[in-house]
Amino acid sequence: MDFSTALPTFVITLREGVEAALVVGIVMALLKKAKATRLNPWVYAGVGVGIVISALIGVLFSLLIQVLGNFNPQYTSVVEPLMEATFSVLAIAMLSWMLIWMTKQARFMKAQVEGAVTDALKSNSNAGWGIFSLILIAVVREGFETVLFIAANFQQGLIPSLGAIAGIAVAALVGVLLFKWGVKINIKQFFQVMGILLVLIVGGLVVSALHNFDEAVANLALSNRASESLCFYYQRFTKIHSCILGPMVWNTANILPDEKFPGIVLKALFGYRQHLYLVQAVGYVLFLLTVGGLYFRSITGGTPGGNIPVKTGS
Repeated sequence: MDFSTALPTFVITLREGVEAALVVGIVMALLKKAKATRLNPWVYAGVGVGIVISALIGVLFSLLIQVLGNFNPQYTSVVEPLMEATFSVLAIAMLSWMLIWMTKQARFMKAQVEGAVTDALKSNSNAGWGIFSLILIAVVREGFETVLFIAANFQQGLIPSLGAIAGIAVAALVGVLLFKWGVKINIKQFFQVMGILLVLIVGGLVVSALHNFDEAVANLALSNRASESLCFYYQRFTKIHSCILGPMVWNTANILPDEKFPGIVLKALFGYRQHLYLVQAVGYVLFLLTVGGLYFRSITGGTPGGNIPVKTGS
Protein backbone atom coordinates (compact mmCIF):
# COMPACT_ATOMS: atom_id res chain seq x y z
CA MET A 1 0.00 0.00 0.00
CA ASP A 2 1.46 3.35 -1.10
CA PHE A 3 1.03 5.92 1.66
CA SER A 4 3.02 8.59 -0.20
CA THR A 5 -0.22 9.84 -1.80
CA ALA A 6 -1.41 10.81 1.70
CA LEU A 7 1.42 13.35 2.12
CA PRO A 8 0.04 16.20 -0.05
CA THR A 9 -3.44 16.00 1.49
CA PHE A 10 -1.85 15.87 4.95
CA VAL A 11 0.10 19.08 4.27
CA ILE A 12 -2.92 20.86 2.75
CA THR A 13 -5.35 19.76 5.48
CA LEU A 14 -2.83 20.64 8.20
CA ARG A 15 -2.37 24.14 6.77
CA GLU A 16 -6.10 24.66 6.22
CA GLY A 17 -7.00 23.01 9.51
CA VAL A 18 -4.66 25.19 11.56
CA GLU A 19 -6.26 28.26 10.01
CA ALA A 20 -9.71 26.98 11.01
CA ALA A 21 -8.35 26.04 14.46
CA LEU A 22 -7.11 29.61 14.90
CA VAL A 23 -10.60 30.94 14.19
CA VAL A 24 -12.11 28.43 16.64
CA GLY A 25 -9.50 29.23 19.30
CA ILE A 26 -9.90 33.00 18.93
CA VAL A 27 -13.70 32.70 19.15
CA MET A 28 -13.53 30.56 22.29
CA ALA A 29 -10.98 32.90 23.89
CA LEU A 30 -13.20 35.90 23.14
CA LEU A 31 -16.27 34.11 24.52
CA LYS A 32 -14.34 33.37 27.72
CA LYS A 33 -13.25 37.00 27.96
CA ALA A 34 -16.86 38.15 27.48
CA LYS A 35 -18.05 35.59 30.07
CA ALA A 36 -20.23 33.95 27.42
CA THR A 37 -18.83 30.40 27.58
CA ARG A 38 -22.45 29.19 27.51
CA LEU A 39 -22.10 29.59 23.72
CA ASN A 40 -19.18 27.11 23.48
CA PRO A 41 -21.52 24.26 22.42
CA TRP A 42 -22.41 26.35 19.35
CA VAL A 43 -18.70 26.47 18.50
CA TYR A 44 -18.39 22.68 18.80
CA ALA A 45 -21.55 22.24 16.72
CA GLY A 46 -20.13 24.50 14.00
CA VAL A 47 -16.92 22.44 13.87
CA GLY A 48 -18.81 19.12 13.78
CA VAL A 49 -21.34 20.17 11.15
CA GLY A 50 -18.58 21.79 9.06
CA ILE A 51 -16.57 18.55 8.99
CA VAL A 52 -19.70 16.53 8.12
CA ILE A 53 -20.62 18.93 5.27
CA SER A 54 -17.05 18.78 3.90
CA ALA A 55 -17.20 14.96 3.99
CA LEU A 56 -20.60 14.98 2.24
CA ILE A 57 -19.21 17.25 -0.49
CA GLY A 58 -16.42 14.68 -0.94
CA VAL A 59 -18.97 11.85 -1.20
CA LEU A 60 -21.02 13.83 -3.76
CA PHE A 61 -17.89 14.44 -5.84
CA SER A 62 -17.10 10.71 -5.71
CA LEU A 63 -20.64 9.81 -6.84
CA LEU A 64 -20.46 12.40 -9.63
CA ILE A 65 -17.18 10.92 -10.83
CA GLN A 66 -18.65 7.37 -10.81
CA VAL A 67 -21.83 8.44 -12.64
CA LEU A 68 -19.94 10.33 -15.35
CA GLY A 69 -17.38 7.53 -15.64
CA ASN A 70 -20.15 4.98 -16.25
CA PHE A 71 -22.26 7.21 -18.49
CA ASN A 72 -20.64 5.85 -21.63
CA PRO A 73 -18.19 2.97 -20.97
CA GLN A 74 -16.60 3.51 -24.39
CA TYR A 75 -15.25 6.87 -23.22
CA THR A 76 -14.35 5.95 -19.62
CA SER A 77 -10.63 6.15 -20.47
CA VAL A 78 -11.28 9.72 -21.68
CA VAL A 79 -13.69 10.88 -18.96
CA GLU A 80 -11.60 9.79 -15.95
CA PRO A 81 -8.36 11.67 -16.79
CA LEU A 82 -10.43 14.61 -18.07
CA MET A 83 -12.28 14.86 -14.76
CA GLU A 84 -9.03 14.54 -12.81
CA ALA A 85 -7.61 17.37 -14.91
CA THR A 86 -10.73 19.51 -14.39
CA PHE A 87 -10.70 19.03 -10.61
CA SER A 88 -6.96 19.75 -10.65
CA VAL A 89 -7.58 23.09 -12.37
CA LEU A 90 -10.28 23.96 -9.80
CA ALA A 91 -7.97 22.94 -6.94
CA ILE A 92 -5.11 24.99 -8.42
CA ALA A 93 -7.37 28.05 -8.66
CA MET A 94 -8.80 27.67 -5.12
CA LEU A 95 -5.50 26.88 -3.41
CA SER A 96 -3.67 29.67 -5.26
CA TRP A 97 -6.38 32.14 -4.25
CA MET A 98 -6.17 30.93 -0.65
CA LEU A 99 -2.39 31.28 -0.63
CA ILE A 100 -2.31 34.84 -1.96
CA TRP A 101 -5.55 36.47 -0.80
CA MET A 102 -5.78 34.76 2.59
CA THR A 103 -2.12 35.52 3.33
CA LYS A 104 -2.83 39.20 2.74
CA GLN A 105 -5.97 39.04 4.89
CA ALA A 106 -4.40 36.94 7.68
CA ARG A 107 -2.95 39.98 9.45
CA PHE A 108 -6.53 41.17 10.03
CA MET A 109 -7.87 37.75 11.10
CA LYS A 110 -8.12 38.47 14.82
CA ALA A 111 -9.82 41.84 14.27
CA GLN A 112 -12.29 40.35 11.77
CA VAL A 113 -13.18 37.41 14.04
CA GLU A 114 -13.46 39.70 17.06
CA GLY A 115 -15.82 42.00 15.14
CA ALA A 116 -17.98 39.06 14.06
CA VAL A 117 -18.15 37.69 17.63
CA THR A 118 -19.00 41.13 19.03
CA ASP A 119 -21.83 41.52 16.50
CA ALA A 120 -23.14 38.05 17.38
CA LEU A 121 -23.09 38.76 21.13
CA LYS A 122 -25.00 42.03 20.62
CA SER A 123 -27.84 39.99 19.13
CA ASN A 124 -28.90 38.16 22.28
CA SER A 125 -31.62 36.07 20.63
CA ASN A 126 -29.43 34.89 17.72
CA ALA A 127 -25.98 34.94 19.37
CA GLY A 128 -25.63 31.16 19.20
CA TRP A 129 -26.54 31.01 15.52
CA GLY A 130 -24.13 33.83 14.77
CA ILE A 131 -21.23 31.99 16.43
CA PHE A 132 -22.30 28.72 14.77
CA SER A 133 -22.38 30.35 11.30
CA LEU A 134 -18.94 31.94 11.78
CA ILE A 135 -17.33 28.61 12.72
CA LEU A 136 -19.26 26.64 10.08
CA ILE A 137 -18.12 28.92 7.25
CA ALA A 138 -14.49 28.79 8.43
CA VAL A 139 -14.46 24.97 8.59
CA VAL A 140 -16.36 24.37 5.32
CA ARG A 141 -14.18 26.85 3.40
CA GLU A 142 -11.01 25.01 4.42
CA GLY A 143 -12.65 21.59 3.98
CA PHE A 144 -13.88 22.36 0.46
CA GLU A 145 -10.36 23.17 -0.77
CA THR A 146 -9.09 19.84 0.63
CA VAL A 147 -11.99 17.93 -0.95
CA LEU A 148 -11.20 19.51 -4.34
CA PHE A 149 -7.58 18.39 -4.07
CA ILE A 150 -8.60 14.82 -3.16
CA ALA A 151 -11.11 14.79 -6.05
CA ALA A 152 -8.28 15.78 -8.39
CA ASN A 153 -6.54 12.53 -7.38
CA PHE A 154 -9.57 10.25 -7.09
CA GLN A 155 -7.89 7.30 -8.83
CA GLN A 156 -5.51 6.98 -5.89
CA GLY A 157 -8.31 5.58 -3.72
CA LEU A 158 -8.82 6.22 -0.01
CA ILE A 159 -5.17 6.87 0.89
CA PRO A 160 -5.38 10.67 0.28
CA SER A 161 -8.40 10.71 2.62
CA LEU A 162 -6.25 9.17 5.38
CA GLY A 163 -3.79 12.03 4.91
CA ALA A 164 -6.68 14.49 5.30
CA ILE A 165 -7.83 12.82 8.54
CA ALA A 166 -4.27 12.93 9.92
CA GLY A 167 -4.00 16.60 8.94
CA ILE A 168 -7.24 17.42 10.79
CA ALA A 169 -6.00 15.56 13.89
CA VAL A 170 -2.65 17.42 13.95
CA ALA A 171 -4.37 20.76 13.27
CA ALA A 172 -6.70 20.10 16.23
CA LEU A 173 -3.64 19.31 18.37
CA VAL A 174 -2.04 22.61 17.34
CA GLY A 175 -5.24 24.42 18.35
CA VAL A 176 -5.22 22.70 21.77
CA LEU A 177 -1.52 23.52 22.27
CA LEU A 178 -2.17 27.18 21.46
CA PHE A 179 -5.37 27.92 23.31
CA LYS A 180 -5.74 25.21 25.97
CA TRP A 181 -2.19 24.64 27.14
CA GLY A 182 -0.82 28.08 26.27
CA VAL A 183 2.12 26.73 24.25
CA LYS A 184 3.88 29.44 22.22
CA ILE A 185 4.04 28.56 18.55
CA ASN A 186 5.42 30.90 15.91
CA ILE A 187 2.31 30.97 13.72
CA LYS A 188 3.84 33.39 11.22
CA GLN A 189 6.77 31.05 10.60
CA PHE A 190 4.47 28.00 10.48
CA PHE A 191 2.27 29.53 7.77
CA GLN A 192 5.28 30.71 5.77
CA VAL A 193 6.84 27.22 5.72
CA MET A 194 3.50 25.55 4.95
CA GLY A 195 2.86 28.17 2.25
CA ILE A 196 6.15 27.41 0.50
CA LEU A 197 5.33 23.68 0.61
CA LEU A 198 1.88 24.44 -0.77
CA VAL A 199 3.30 26.48 -3.67
CA LEU A 200 5.44 23.47 -4.64
CA ILE A 201 2.53 21.01 -4.19
CA VAL A 202 0.17 23.11 -6.33
CA GLY A 203 2.97 23.57 -8.88
CA GLY A 204 3.14 19.78 -9.07
CA LEU A 205 -0.62 19.73 -9.55
CA VAL A 206 -0.11 21.88 -12.67
CA VAL A 207 2.21 19.20 -14.08
CA SER A 208 -0.28 16.44 -13.19
CA ALA A 209 -3.23 18.35 -14.67
CA LEU A 210 -1.42 18.77 -18.00
CA HIS A 211 -0.51 15.05 -17.97
CA ASN A 212 -4.18 14.14 -17.45
CA PHE A 213 -5.32 16.46 -20.25
CA ASP A 214 -2.73 14.82 -22.52
CA GLU A 215 -3.93 11.33 -21.53
CA ALA A 216 -7.59 12.25 -22.14
CA VAL A 217 -6.87 13.69 -25.59
CA ALA A 218 -4.65 10.73 -26.52
CA ASN A 219 -7.35 8.23 -25.48
CA LEU A 220 -10.00 10.18 -27.39
CA ALA A 221 -7.78 10.16 -30.49
CA LEU A 222 -7.34 6.36 -30.17
CA SER A 223 -11.06 5.69 -29.67
CA ASN A 224 -12.31 7.92 -32.48
CA ARG A 225 -10.59 8.28 -35.85
CA ALA A 226 -12.27 11.65 -36.36
CA SER A 227 -10.38 12.94 -33.32
CA GLU A 228 -6.90 11.84 -34.44
CA SER A 229 -6.00 15.38 -35.48
CA LEU A 230 -6.33 16.54 -31.83
CA CYS A 231 -2.86 15.15 -31.20
CA PHE A 232 -1.02 18.05 -32.75
CA TYR A 233 2.30 16.69 -31.49
CA TYR A 234 3.02 13.04 -32.14
CA GLN A 235 6.56 11.73 -32.55
CA ARG A 236 6.21 8.50 -34.51
CA PHE A 237 9.78 7.26 -34.03
CA THR A 238 9.89 7.17 -30.25
CA LYS A 239 8.21 4.86 -27.73
CA ILE A 240 7.46 7.56 -25.17
CA HIS A 241 5.71 10.54 -26.70
CA SER A 242 3.03 13.06 -25.85
CA CYS A 243 -0.14 14.02 -27.64
CA ILE A 244 -0.38 17.74 -26.85
CA LEU A 245 2.60 18.39 -24.54
CA GLY A 246 5.32 18.71 -27.15
CA PRO A 247 8.78 17.10 -27.06
CA MET A 248 10.24 15.45 -23.95
CA VAL A 249 12.45 17.69 -21.81
CA TRP A 250 13.93 14.90 -19.69
CA ASN A 251 13.77 11.17 -19.13
CA THR A 252 15.02 10.20 -15.66
CA ALA A 253 13.41 6.73 -15.57
CA ASN A 254 16.80 5.03 -15.08
CA ILE A 255 18.07 7.53 -12.49
CA LEU A 256 15.02 8.45 -10.40
CA PRO A 257 11.92 6.42 -11.39
CA ASP A 258 8.65 7.93 -10.18
CA GLU A 259 7.23 4.54 -9.14
CA LYS A 260 9.98 3.77 -6.60
CA PHE A 261 11.25 5.53 -3.48
CA PRO A 262 12.20 8.41 -3.30
CA GLY A 263 10.77 9.33 -6.72
CA ILE A 264 7.29 8.16 -5.73
CA VAL A 265 7.31 10.55 -2.74
CA LEU A 266 8.49 13.45 -4.91
CA LYS A 267 5.75 12.59 -7.42
CA ALA A 268 3.04 12.54 -4.73
CA LEU A 269 4.22 15.75 -3.06
CA PHE A 270 5.55 17.92 -5.85
CA GLY A 271 4.29 16.36 -9.09
CA TYR A 272 7.71 15.00 -10.12
CA ARG A 273 7.59 12.99 -13.34
CA GLN A 274 10.30 10.76 -14.78
CA HIS A 275 9.06 11.85 -18.22
CA LEU A 276 8.61 15.62 -18.40
CA TYR A 277 7.45 17.41 -21.55
CA LEU A 278 7.95 20.94 -22.79
CA VAL A 279 4.42 22.24 -22.06
CA GLN A 280 4.59 20.81 -18.52
CA ALA A 281 7.97 22.43 -17.87
CA VAL A 282 6.74 25.80 -19.17
CA GLY A 283 3.50 25.54 -17.16
CA TYR A 284 5.42 24.72 -13.96
CA VAL A 285 7.87 27.59 -14.38
CA LEU A 286 5.06 30.05 -15.23
CA PHE A 287 3.13 28.97 -12.12
CA LEU A 288 6.16 29.49 -9.87
CA LEU A 289 6.88 32.89 -11.44
CA THR A 290 3.28 34.15 -11.17
CA VAL A 291 1.55 32.54 -8.16
CA GLY A 292 4.82 31.80 -6.35
CA GLY A 293 6.03 35.35 -6.97
CA LEU A 294 2.76 36.88 -5.74
CA TYR A 295 2.83 34.67 -2.64
CA PHE A 296 6.39 35.66 -1.72
CA ARG A 297 5.46 39.31 -2.25
CA SER A 298 2.47 38.86 0.08
CA ILE A 299 4.50 37.30 2.91
CA THR A 300 7.23 39.91 2.68
CA GLY A 301 4.57 42.60 2.95
CA GLY A 302 3.82 41.63 6.55
CA THR A 303 1.84 38.79 8.13
CA PRO A 304 0.45 38.08 11.57
CA GLY A 305 2.77 38.25 14.55
CA GLY A 306 4.67 35.22 15.79
CA ASN A 307 2.16 34.26 18.49
CA ILE A 308 -1.61 34.73 18.71
CA PRO A 309 -2.12 37.80 20.93
CA VAL A 310 -5.42 36.74 22.52
CA LYS A 311 -5.91 37.15 26.26
CA THR A 312 -8.08 34.46 27.71
CA GLY A 313 -8.33 35.97 31.13
CA SER A 314 -11.04 38.31 32.38
